Amino acid sequence: MKDFTFFNPTRIEFGKDKEENIGQYISEYGLKKVLIVYGSERIKKNGLFEKVAKSLSDKGISYEELGGVVSNPVLSKVYEGVELAKSTKADAVLAVGGGSVLDSSKAIAAGAVYEGDVWDFFSFKAVPNEALKIFDIMTLAATGSEMNNLAVVTKEETKEKFSLRGSATFPTVSVINPKLQASVTNEYLAYSASDIFAHSLDLYLTATYLPEYIAGYVENILKTVVRTTETLLNDSEDYEARAEFAWAATQALNFTTFCGVENNRYDTHFLEHTLSAEYNIAHGAGLSILMPAWMKWQKNLLPERFERFARKMFDVEGAGSGIEALKQWYSKIGAPVTLKEGNIPEEDIPMLVEKLSGLAKMMGADGLYTADMINTVFQNAK
Repeated sequence: MKDFTFFNPTRIEFGKDKEENIGQYISEYGLKKVLIVYGSERIKKNGLFEKVAKSLSDKGISYEELGGVVSNPVLSKVYEGVELAKSTKADAVLAVGGGSVLDSSKAIAAGAVYEGDVWDFFSFKAVPNEALKIFDIMTLAATGSEMNNLAVVTKEETKEKFSLRGSATFPTVSVINPKLQASVTNEYLAYSASDIFAHSLDLYLTATYLPEYIAGYVENILKTVVRTTETLLNDSEDYEARAEFAWAATQALNFTTFCGVENNRYDTHFLEHTLSAEYNIAHGAGLSILMPAWMKWQKNLLPERFERFARKMFDVEGAGSGIEALKQWYSKIGAPVTLKEGNIPEEDIPMLVEKLSGLAKMMGADGLYTADMINTVFQNAK
């Protein structure tokens, strides 16, 4: 393994009914005023909000609420949350929902203690090294946001979908109760599986050095996702499968897979963020379209890694066979695998290439993400 530094301060509370203890977890840090951030009113209809509110009240913690976070979180909602957190003097943000809610909450927590525009954190002008304390109760497993310091938000006016990352945007305590995720639709289960695959494969298929331990670790995450996804599509109430799926999602992007690895990239995420910003397609759906298309471009750069993937994951020989097997599995679970299936017009490819080329240049990555590379991937996705 190569030398590495590993840091992850997030405390995980995993298990049944753990959300009922959220007041206790927050009170341990001496906090008294919380901004609860959530998406739809579903958490009020199913009783989750009431449980959370009671737990906070029992510990003498008051709260304000901000609902309406959408599945591709937007900057305007973050601005609203920042102003509410500042005006109510909140000292913590509690996300109740999936990755979009938590990403918004991280941005709100950072923006609430920042004098400038919170978009500075996303446009490479500032780093969020200070923030309100962040807590969360996860109702969807996919992004791994519950145990990392990343957040992705779209600026609606420009359709720019960028990320932030700072030392202060790790959640303090994350609650994962797999039972809360049993109501996830089969459609979003498939998109979640695709997101976990991309977190894993972006690293696995690009790292120029991948220790055997990490290779096996990533493969186990992927095999767990395949097995549990298929189980949950048949029985959404299977607690063991739901629990393993949830923990695989967390492990895929809590930085443990990065340990001892060298020169990994996150190509499909770079490409997909523009898709979901332009067309409001679910992030996981965009990834299932682009992953096999990108793999066709990448396979000749690390052929032995692709051959190993084919053999270990799908028991087939050859890089091409492995890519086709993954594509068939995505289709099997209900995830789109072509631009047409994602309702993305093929005639928009030149616009997407131009936009992504400009973004790559702004990031100083235009040597890798050339117009030819981007065009090839999108042409492969037709």
